[in-house]
Amino acid sequence: MDKFLEKLGPLSGQGREPPGLPHDPEGMRQQLQEELAEVRARLEPYMAEAHQQVGWNLEGLRRQLKPYTVELMEQVARRVQELQEQLRVVGEGTKAQLLGGVDEARGLLQELQTRVVQHTGRVGELFHPYAQRLVTGIGRHVQELHRSVAPHAAASSARLSRCVQTLSRKLTLKAEALHARIQQNLDRLREELSAFARAGAGAEEGANPDPQMLPQEVRQRLQAFRHDTFLQIADFTRAIDQETEEVQLQLAPPPPGHSAFAPELLQADSSEARSKLQARLEDLWEDINDSLHDRGLSHLEEP
Repeated sequence: MDKFLEKLGPLSGQGREPPGLPHDPEGMRQQLQEELAEVRARLEPYMAEAHQQVGWNLEGLRRQLKPYTVELMEQVARRVQELQEQLRVVGEGTKAQLLGGVDEARGLLQELQTRVVQHTGRVGELFHPYAQRLVTGIGRHVQELHRSVAPHAAASSARLSRCVQTLSRKLTLKAEALHARIQQNLDRLREELSAFARAGAGAEEGANPDPQMLPQEVRQRLQAFRHDTFLQIADFTRAIDQETEEVQLQLAPPPPGHSAFAPELLQADSSEARSKLQARLEDLWEDINDSLHDRGLSHLEEP
């Protein structure tokens, strides 16, 4: 591994050549390409199969988690509709009360404040079980993924365990953060509607609130809550895709001929590319060493 990295030194563009190497960068590049082409040809079928199998199992994880996010979005839509019904204090009957005088209008606005606090608090409580189900589902399905991927992953058992634990931790933290953001959205909704109601109730004498403003304000605030929450749930769904794709690259990289084999190495600067290559080679050595021990060939490591 060190020798291979040493050979890559002159190709990094830094102008430093290790001692003892020929002063023929093009010849060295061609030699490396030939060596890598041979390795690629031998590894291609095995890597392609492992990449496909691991990807299939990770797709299964995404399918298993999708109902949780779909259900969460359905609950958001349902609760917004319920809130709109419960906070609708200006119907055909209440319009007449608002138009009847300032005292009646202020009474309805004070009632709105009470309803806002009461019903947004209830909605927050209703979201808790769904958030907990999402966290529990992540833990259970990731463990199922561990068992299903183990026969196909090119990684060592230790690295497989680390990858799966990291995936579970990341998704759990993101699910908890999603729940916290939904609660923040509810808190903001409650504060905005309460502030609007307080402003109307505290209006100066003779300032009768517009009967059309209240339902309009409630509807706009609720739609903003719905829109923001939907976007956050969609972001969480994309995060699941992104994290599982990263795990697939770690556990079973695509074959060298695949377009996703190492796109970031082509775009990175030389020092970053060498650092990433070093990390990948170290992972590869761990996997090879683990495989040798599993087959009782540890004597090959003896001098």
